[in-house]
Amino acid sequence: MSDIEIAQKSKMKHILDLAQDHYGIASRHLEPYGHYKAKLSLNYIDSLKDRADGKLILVTAVSPTPAGEGKTTTTVGLGDALNRIGKKAIMCLREPSLGPCFGMKGGAAGGGYAQVVPMEDINLHFTGDFHAIGVAHNLLAAMIDNHINHGNELGIDPRRIQWKRVVDMNDRALRKITIGLGGAANGYPREGSYDIVVASEIMAILCLTTSRADLKERLGRIVIAYKTDNKTPVYARDLKAHGAMAVLLKDAINPNLVQTLENNIAILHGGPFANIAHGCNAVTATRAGLKLADYVVTEGGFGADLGAEKFIDIKSRMADLHPAAVVLVTTLRAMKYHGGVAKADLNNENLTALEAGMVNMERHIRNITEVYGLPCVVSLNHFTADTDAEVDLLLKRCAALGTKAVVAKHWAEGGAGTEALATAVVDIVDNKPGKHKYVYEDDASLLEKIEAIATKVYGAATVSLEPKVRQQLQDWNEEYGSYPVCMAKTQMSFSTDPTAIGAPSGHNVHVSEVRLANGAGFIVAICGNMMTMPGLPKVPSAERIDIDDNGNITGLF
Repeated sequence: MSDIEIAQKSKMKHILDLAQDHYGIASRHLEPYGHYKAKLSLNYIDSLKDRADGKLILVTAVSPTPAGEGKTTTTVGLGDALNRIGKKAIMCLREPSLGPCFGMKGGAAGGGYAQVVPMEDINLHFTGDFHAIGVAHNLLAAMIDNHINHGNELGIDPRRIQWKRVVDMNDRALRKITIGLGGAANGYPREGSYDIVVASEIMAILCLTTSRADLKERLGRIVIAYKTDNKTPVYARDLKAHGAMAVLLKDAINPNLVQTLENNIAILHGGPFANIAHGCNAVTATRAGLKLADYVVTEGGFGADLGAEKFIDIKSRMADLHPAAVVLVTTLRAMKYHGGVAKADLNNENLTALEAGMVNMERHIRNITEVYGLPCVVSLNHFTADTDAEVDLLLKRCAALGTKAVVAKHWAEGGAGTEALATAVVDIVDNKPGKHKYVYEDDASLLEKIEAIATKVYGAATVSLEPKVRQQLQDWNEEYGSYPVCMAKTQMSFSTDPTAIGAPSGHNVHVSEVRLANGAGFIVAICGNMMTMPGLPKVPSAERIDIDDNGNITGLF
């Protein structure tokens, strides 16, 4: 059966009953969205602050390939397996974006028999969080142009407006637009652009905020533009926009509770991409999980050079979180792809290509253990075409590196197929937990932070910058120099060239643009040709998604 067929046949439990039975969460602390989804009260989360924290497990992956690696599937399977072996575990995941659902990647609710449900709701509008983020973002954009139209009392320079508009869909036609055409009644003509919602600073703010007061303060300090003197910033609070924006986010700030196919609780909240944003679920969700469970399994988006690095250098730094171990998801198919095999031939045994491609896995293991300072367990996500000889080769390579590797069959067998992985992870987390290291220190300059990530994590030899970028970083150092850096880079390679497979070294990382995310509290560095508004592929997933007269959805995966 397809993922959606498996999900549709699942026997879900009422979310209020599940929360009460598993974690003692009374229904008064939950706002149900139907029978199987609910929002968890911030006041309830705050009431748990004196409880001891559980142990945090970070799931990441090798550099992704068109074949798919199954990071979310592994996160769900591991969480189910931990509960199966008698541990009290919760999964903390990101919410999917509609862009990939209707574009190329598909949904993000796991797969096979390791999914969170209701799958259709989660992958589509869910509880409306992304809608609220998009509306709050675009309200601020509308208020900027409205202010200029009505006299521009703040002296905003229309040429230096920093705030774009957003939509939760892949639409390359919106990357560069002209607005305000049609005469004086429609405002002042100027160039504009759109990002996808997951790249919105509002998304980052929602995922890093710790309270409603913190949310409103962060929204207020968003830098929207500069004045005509070319140096004085204009903030969202100057437009008195942050109160209304916080109102639009009043429900979105609350984490969402759902369940796995095996009726274990999962918290889904927030969804920034890791290639163009910081790639981690909401701090409030992770903290809630740590107070409710003994083990929390969470994920960092895309490869360990992106999601895991940002989890440690941005999320852990800001929220004082301490992962005890990292699970690195890989597949034989991915390693053969990194060894030069075409996607159409990945099901064929090829030990030579596998041998060559494992350098990608090795680089990620080195980054996790040496650069991030954390113990690593490799989860080999099993596919039916995997041969014994290939599995044996990868396990021996990991053993030679001193890294535990476990074959996981959660896609086909659910939690039962991941018990060995769960046992291995528990052994490390309970007996040999790590203490993470940052890639750079707070007092390093912004350029030094970029260089540290590029050289230590990406294996680059040099970093080049556009002259205006170098000047901008120098200008920002005095006021924003303590901020972490969020690298916007292709997920397909350690370099900025998506076709550079394996583990390229000695390359140059070119920074073409930098953006100040003052409300989120970090600097975004756009590397190479990275776009913050993706486009649809030649044959988008939307072409196969449909619904019948009974309301049954097909083609969503």
